Parts: sequence; C-alpha cells; structure tokens
Amino acid sequence: MALRRGGAAAARAAVGSQPPEHVVRIPWALRQRLERRRKERRPGEAAVPSGKLLLRSRRPELSQPRWQIAGRWERPRLVSAGWKHREACGDYFQLEPSQEAAPALRALTASQGQSFAEMGLQPALLTALQSLEVGRPTAVQRLAIPALLRGRSALCAAETGSGKTLAYLLPLLDRLLARPGKEEDKEQEEEKKAAAPRGLVVVPSRELAAQVGAVAAALCRPAGLRVRGLTGGGAAGGLRRQLRAPGVAVLLGTPGALRDALRRRFLTLGRLRWMVLDEADTLMDESFAAPIEEILAHTPLAAGAPGPAGPREERTQVVVVGATFPAGLSQVLGRFVDVGRFTSLATQGLHHLPPHVQQKFVRLKGQDKLPELLQLLKDHPASSGAVIIFCNSASTVNWLGYILDDHKIKHLRLQGQMSAVARAGIFASFQKGDVSVLVCTDLASRGLDTSSVQLVVNYDFPDTLQDYLHRVGRVGRVGSKAPGAVVSFVTHRWDVDLVRKIETAARKRTGLPGMDSSINEPPPKAD
Repeated sequence: MALRRGGAAAARAAVGSQPPEHVVRIPWALRQRLERRRKERRPGEAAVPSGKLLLRSRRPELSQPRWQIAGRWERPRLVSAGWKHREACGDYFQLEPSQEAAPALRALTASQGQSFAEMGLQPALLTALQSLEVGRPTAVQRLAIPALLRGRSALCAAETGSGKTLAYLLPLLDRLLARPGKEEDKEQEEEKKAAAPRGLVVVPSRELAAQVGAVAAALCRPAGLRVRGLTGGGAAGGLRRQLRAPGVAVLLGTPGALRDALRRRFLTLGRLRWMVLDEADTLMDESFAAPIEEILAHTPLAAGAPGPAGPREERTQVVVVGATFPAGLSQVLGRFVDVGRFTSLATQGLHHLPPHVQQKFVRLKGQDKLPELLQLLKDHPASSGAVIIFCNSASTVNWLGYILDDHKIKHLRLQGQMSAVARAGIFASFQKGDVSVLVCTDLASRGLDTSSVQLVVNYDFPDTLQDYLHRVGRVGRVGSKAPGAVVSFVTHRWDVDLVRKIETAARKRTGLPGMDSSINEPPPKAD
C-alpha cells in the first residue's frame, strides 16, 4: 500500500511536466452534446431569443423570434424532431399569434375597396345585410362577388371562417333577382309536379344545411324568394313534405337526400340557373362520390346541352367552394363541365396556418390524454367561451362522453353514427349556448359557424393536414369576440410526421405542404 501511495504522489508531482500515462476518451456524440450545453450557458449569451416570439418552446433554445424566418431551403431545428422517442413525452411547443385580427378582416379596415353597395347588389339584398348587421365585405367577398356577378363558373377557395357563405350567396341571389322567374304562373303546376328550383346549394351535413339555409332565408326574405332545405334520414313522405312548398327558388340539401328526391321524381333540376358545391373536399369523399355524380348528371351542365330556358340560354353556373380542395377535383367535374373555363378565386391566406390563433402541441402518452383534458376543462370556465373537443371516431366520442358524465361536466355529443332524430337540434343547442362543451368527430369541423368557441382541443390528432386546418378554423372566425386557442395532443408516431410539417411551415411562414395542387392542377384533356 505504501508503494502505491508513493506512486500516486509521484504521478501527481509529474503533472504538467509530462503527459499522463492513461488517457480517457470521450465519445464524439457526448462531446458534441457537452459543447452545445457549454455554448448555451456561455456568460452574456441569452438562452431565450429576444423580442416577441413566433414559436415558444419548452426548451428556450429552440424558440424562434417573430422577426426571424427560416429560409426556403433551410432545415430549421424542430422541437418535434425527436418526438418519436418515448422520452419526448411531456415536451411541447406553442405557435404564438402574430396579429390580432383574422386575415379575412383586413378588408374591413382597408381604406380602399368596394362596399356591398358599390358592387351593385340589388337593394333587397342590401336591406337584408343591414338586418344581419353585416358591414363591409371581407377579403373573400371582395374577391368573389364581382366575379360571380359576371356569371362565370368558379373554384372559390378561402381560409375557414372568412365569410365564404355570403361570398357565394349574395351574387347568385342577385342574379335570380335580376332575371326573375314567373313563379306565380307556375305555382299551381309545380304543386302537382316536381319541385324545380333555380338555385341549388349542396352541403355535406344536415347541420350545415340548416345553417346556410338560415342565412339564405334572411337574404331572400326582403326579396320575396322562397328557400327550402332538404335533408334525409326519414321516409319518402318526408322528402315530399320538405319539397311541398310551391315556387321554391333556392334549395339547400345533402347529397343523399337530393339523389333520393331525383330518383323519386320529387325534384327536377332542368330550370337550374346556378349550383354551389359547398365544402368540396368532403363532398368529393368516397361516401358522397356516387350521389354527387348523379346530381351533376341531372343538371344542364354539359357543353352541348341547352340552358334552363332553351338553347340560347346560358348553362348552369357552377361554384365550387371550400377551404381545402381534394386531389382529382378537376377530373370529377370534367366529366360534366368544361373545367378549363372556370375562374380560380383564392385568398392570400389559403392553406396557411391562421396567424391570429394560438396553437399548442403537446407530446403525450395515450394514458395521459384524459387527465390533461380534464385539467384543461377545469382551467377553462364556461364564461370564457365554448369548447369543442375533436375525436377521430364515433366510439371515442361516446367513450369520452361517458367519462365527462362521470366528472359531472355538462356536454353534447355529435358524430355521424347518430340517427337523424338524435342529431336534430344538437348543434343548434350548442350554438345557442345551452351547453358550452361539444365532443364530436370531424362532422363538426366543416363550414359550421362556431363564433362562440374560444378553445379547440384535438383529443385525437387529425389524420390529415386538411383536417387540422378545418379544426383550427373553428376559432378566430369572422364575428368571433376573441381569436381563441387550439391545443393538440400528439400521441402516435404518425401524428409526429404531421406535426413536423406544421412546425416547419410555421417557422418558414409558408403554406402547409401538398395542398396547392388540388386548386392549381391543370384541367383534364378532352378525349
């Protein structure tokens, strides 16, 4: 032992005069990690970027200030880069609002631009807008109304909550008023025969049909035009009763109900002057493809077909509307219309993340989602606005509903497997504020007016980027009192793939990838 102690003392004395006998080698990856930590802790160097943040991370070094924008070909450091690893659970990042108002509202404060009256709309429609307390037009309305007044068929794409309903209803109703049909001469004849509307709006759900129908009825009331809704879920007698009103000028319906009415000859589209396909990405889904094609086949759309009033009459004006368009849309429409003659109308904010809405992404284990949701609901009192909780399946909606019942949280449920009787009035009750929490599937993510909603929770992360945009669009809409916030739970590896794309688009301030081709794709070539 003495010899060893003496050897150690000699070694200590030799330090500085000769290299040590044994060398400890540090792995390269560990050296890099230690070097990064040393730089982050360097005195005088701030770990948190200065100024207002565009992206706030749990790890301050990954936050991005608002003034900084990642280059087009740059590969920014992502918070979600390592989220497929189990140790990432508990990590999060948040997209901070970069502006107060929605992009669609920029037209309200612009010093230049047309008002509704300057667009030349009929006086009856201007009166109706005053009763609805609608002021200056939004961006999509300024873009679409003049184009549609000229009678051109169009693809109209704009971000969610930007006022697309008025953008297509106002010019199309104006065209009906400018060329009124002889309804009074045909009322008695139409009572005995099929309904023959001059305007048709096709929507994917009965809830959206009721909402758009209420707006259309308010616009048509001063003009004396009759509006009717057509939804399925009942017997044939129910379809006949819905179409019984004489002289219906505008009809709003779901694809299945319209197809059944056409097959039973309760409805004819020979006098149709214009047709709207609202929420096009949903209508072109496989579940609606066959009914939509059958409806299009009954309308006077073909290039060689006569118009509603004869060979010299212009053919039906078609307007396809949505916040996102499905791939292959031109191919489907190209079988019935000349898509090459369509006008493309798209706003600047299309396919971009809403810059006025706070969006938080939390990496969680599946077992931690429910406690996190209950805590969110506890921290969000009813006085702070309504809450929508999105799930990916009807079974999850039902299961989550039972859990909320156990915790005495009053809520409503809405999913596609409910019967028509069960669904009737659920969303209307939510809109009125009778209940402030709605648990639903993507059935409620398309087109519905949710201006009272202040918080959206993606309990299940959406399957596609399109679904994410529609869900985020439930807050920060035109007419909302506050921009609101969105919280998304990220649990699966495939969820992380979508989150990385969202984070990259946010850091680069670009549109979400893979969504522009559907509106910019070339029309199909004629055979």
